[in-house]
Formats: sequence, C-alpha cells, structure tokens
Amino acid sequence: MEKPTSYCDAVRGMERDNVHVQYHDHEYGFPIEDDNQLFARLVLEINQAGLSWTTILKKKDNFFAAYDQFRIDKVAKYSQKQVDRLLGDAGIIRNRLKIAAAIENARRIKAIQKEFGSFKNWLEHHHPKSKEEWVKLFKQEFKFTGGEIVNEFLMSTGYLPGAHIDSCPVQQKIKKSKPAWIRKSK
Repeated sequence: MEKPTSYCDAVRGMERDNVHVQYHDHEYGFPIEDDNQLFARLVLEINQAGLSWTTILKKKDNFFAAYDQFRIDKVAKYSQKQVDRLLGDAGIIRNRLKIAAAIENARRIKAIQKEFGSFKNWLEHHHPKSKEEWVKLFKQEFKFTGGEIVNEFLMSTGYLPGAHIDSCPVQQKIKKSKPAWIRKSK
C-alpha cells in the first residue's frame, strides 16, 4: 500500500468512529477561540513529542480530566502535589519535563493574557509569520516548544496552512469558519 501524502489521505477509508477521523473532521485546522482550548492543544502537541498522535488522541479525555479541563488559571497554580498526582496518572503521558512545561506554559499564558487580553489575541497580534518565525517566537516565550510541536500546534489551530489538502471537504468547512483576518493573510 502506498504511503499517504497527507492526513486527509491517511484517514480516508478509516471507520467513522476512529479517533483520527474524528480529529480530522472536527478539530484539525479549525480556528479555536477559547484560550483554555488553545492551551489544551499546545499541551497535547507537547505530549505527542516522541510518541504517536494516536496515543495522544486515545488519551485526550484523560488529559482533560487530569489537567482540570486545561483551565489556565487552575493549571498555573499547580503545586508539587498536583505534579505528583499527574506523575501517578496512567491515563496520561507521565513525563516530568512535559508536565513541568504544561504548568510553566500556563503561567506564561497568564502573563500574555495580562499584556494582550488573551492568548488568542497574542497569536493574532503575531499573525502572519513564517514557520521559522513562529518557532523562534514560541521558543522565546514557552517551554518544550520545538519546530514540530510549534508547526503542528499552529497548523492544527489554523495559523499555518497545510492541515488539509484543497480537495478535502473539511478544508472547505474550515475556510468558511475562519475569521476574515486569517482568510486575508493566506
């Protein structure tokens, strides 16, 4: 079998209830308005590093439960007690560096919210940028954000192109759902 050239091709033919089909059809590449949801996506992308996206998608609900629905204000206040709880939670990725990055990044997003009003406003303020410019900015601002993590975070939230191929029906839905300022910058 020929290797798929896109995520769209990869999910074609999979069962409708497959985690990849659900993610592809309803989340991947769609703009996210809520800061907590943006933070969640960033943490999930960080946790994927070195692992398969399938693993993350299958554990996604566990992540939301373990990280208090990714409420930034709550995660930013995590103490060693919460770190220990997360390290003992078999339903998530129990990596000390990734957990520390989630907590620190929540704190940094709080500072961004104070300056820009929201994480989303910060992203909009810097949009558009090339992948390389985004990576440099994220490495200055956040922990555990290498090139692939930043690329996937920004593609999955609509700030970089490439989530879907033009012939994918989901791509047309996304184009209609994007705010005008994003559509004009492409």
